[in-house]
Amino acid sequence: MASDRSYPPAATPLQVVVLAPEGVSAFHLSVPLMIFDIQPEGQTLFHLRIAAERTDVILSGGQVGVTPHGGLELLDQADVVIVPGWADLHLAPSAGLTDRLIAAHRRGAHVIGLCYGAYALAYAGLLDGHVAATHWLAEADFHGRFPEVSLDMNALYVDEDRIVTSAGTGAALDCCMYLVRKLCGARHANRIARIMVLPPHREGGQSQYIDQPMPASPQDALLSRLLDYMREDLQRDQSLDELAEKVAMSRRTFTRRFHKATGMTVGGWLDAERLRRAKDLLESTSLSIDQVAEQSGFRSAVSFRQSFNRAFQVSPREWRRAFTLTE
Repeated sequence: MASDRSYPPAATPLQVVVLAPEGVSAFHLSVPLMIFDIQPEGQTLFHLRIAAERTDVILSGGQVGVTPHGGLELLDQADVVIVPGWADLHLAPSAGLTDRLIAAHRRGAHVIGLCYGAYALAYAGLLDGHVAATHWLAEADFHGRFPEVSLDMNALYVDEDRIVTSAGTGAALDCCMYLVRKLCGARHANRIARIMVLPPHREGGQSQYIDQPMPASPQDALLSRLLDYMREDLQRDQSLDELAEKVAMSRRTFTRRFHKATGMTVGGWLDAERLRRAKDLLESTSLSIDQVAEQSGFRSAVSFRQSFNRAFQVSPREWRRAFTLTE
């Protein structure tokens, strides 16, 4: 739920400050430290520092510690402030940290909450009236604590008004790569992605990782094969009755089982697959927009552009331009 529009790289390195909260996991802390410390082609894109409220921070497990570069005063000059996690979901940030997070955003900095780091931003009130993401395991707890925040439990990351939040663990990598792309442009982001052996942009949302059992019955296996069949011929309009007949179900049973298996209606699933195909074609071919629309199964280039803009907040042409700036 964020634009992948590319911005030109800054003339001077951006100041990135990563907060090290007590008890945060080593992995969550290491993700932004790794991404924002890479210098593609020897060019320094970011000046990276670690801030903490204590001079020595013990990470989760109690066996690893980190010595920060300084205290919370480092946030005062940061262009990007990152809270990589939050160990105690019942504990609000200190008044000093809350004030500095709010002040950083007010003066124009990007403020980031990775995974449970969204809790720190929510406690500070920065997410009130906004859409946010966090780990799917915390959905009920987050809703209960912060009713003024709208959660998008499918998004890998959400960017609203320079406040960026991400889903759990691995999605922090996606979020950090998005920030590099937004702040420094597609070319640098793609080079960092290659170094990290990561995709510049990962498909799908976190709902694909929420517990969904493998096909447990012959009918579920039939549905899986049907999805493959539908992917192979996205240009063809197929009625619900025709699809139901292929898996030997009534129309009503088919629509119910399809939604249970995919979390989507048949029409919604087809739209998502057509958009996925369109993105692949935009990124990997020189086909015209009309040809991409046709090969992706859209009725017209106009409906394709409308659907693409609605889904990704950029035009197909802008998407292609961003993803072809690789060299």
